[in-house]
Amino acid sequence: MFHGVTLSSLVFPTLLLAAGIAAGLMARLFLTKRLEDADGAPGAKHLLLNVARGSAVLWLATLGLYLATEAADLPLRMAGVLRHVLLVMLIASVTWMLSRIAGGLVRSHAAVGALPSASAITNLARGLVLLLGFLVVLQTLGVSITPLITALGVSGLAVALALQDTLTNLFAGLHILLSRQVHTGDFVRLDSGQEGTVQDVTWRYTSIRQPGSGLLVVPNAKLAAAITTNFTRPDTQVAVKVGVAVSYDADLDHVERVAADVAREVMRAVDGGVPGAEPTVRFQKLGVAAIQFTAELTARDFASQARVRHEFIKRLLRRFRAERIELPGGASDAARAERIGLAVAEEQGIT
Repeated sequence: MFHGVTLSSLVFPTLLLAAGIAAGLMARLFLTKRLEDADGAPGAKHLLLNVARGSAVLWLATLGLYLATEAADLPLRMAGVLRHVLLVMLIASVTWMLSRIAGGLVRSHAAVGALPSASAITNLARGLVLLLGFLVVLQTLGVSITPLITALGVSGLAVALALQDTLTNLFAGLHILLSRQVHTGDFVRLDSGQEGTVQDVTWRYTSIRQPGSGLLVVPNAKLAAAITTNFTRPDTQVAVKVGVAVSYDADLDHVERVAADVAREVMRAVDGGVPGAEPTVRFQKLGVAAIQFTAELTARDFASQARVRHEFIKRLLRRFRAERIELPGGASDAARAERIGLAVAEEQGIT
């Protein structure tokens, strides 16, 4: 006997507790099966099933423990303590479940572009739910939260001064995300010349994966103040400009047709090009030894522009040779460059 409770009187409550745990395990297996059989892309249904599966054992075990407590005929004081413990466990589990749902909803909405996708937004949503749950637990235990909120308000100024840099980066990160100018997965270039793909925006810094290099970590405050070029928005397609020069003896109409034809072929055949996009060929300058022009192609994204430029130069040179289009560098071009150079020198009074 312990405080009026005998071992024989605990048999039925123990069975109730065991039944609650068993029911929780069965519910977890059932929800796991439903989750595996669910069709379609992960969405709200998958999220709710996954969260419920993780909480099923705790909830039904708590229910079994509550029924066991009621059936055990425990002393009032002990029963009251157990009820408070069970209530706190229930509130904590519901709060944890709601925080997971909030984080999952933020991620799912970010996947369709309705919200920014970053751990800062996800953690903020989960943190707010957990904070509300903590306040509810305190209120349930009879702890007045009014003095706590007052104390937090009074000490907020001191905390803000102590964590000034941290808070600056936090709000700068939220500003970056909520302005929707930079998202995770975007390819950006900073005014310092550094470039890469945005991996994540946390409460303190933004991580950028540099092509062929390491991970660039930029404080949110510096990123918010930097002049940033986003090559992913509003469109992922990138213009690829290639400078070319031909001899003065070349037929410019023929050069224009050949260059445009090669550009269309490259964008149609090369992975990373944009089939159907119309290239442009524009003559720009009568140089000293050559006529210069620019061919503009369209790449699918920033990472594809190097491949498109590479293939265009190779195929254009091969086509120029097949079409007998003269490139600068021959004897006539050298003589022409010499004559132009002498004329310029004479005009400027250089002997």
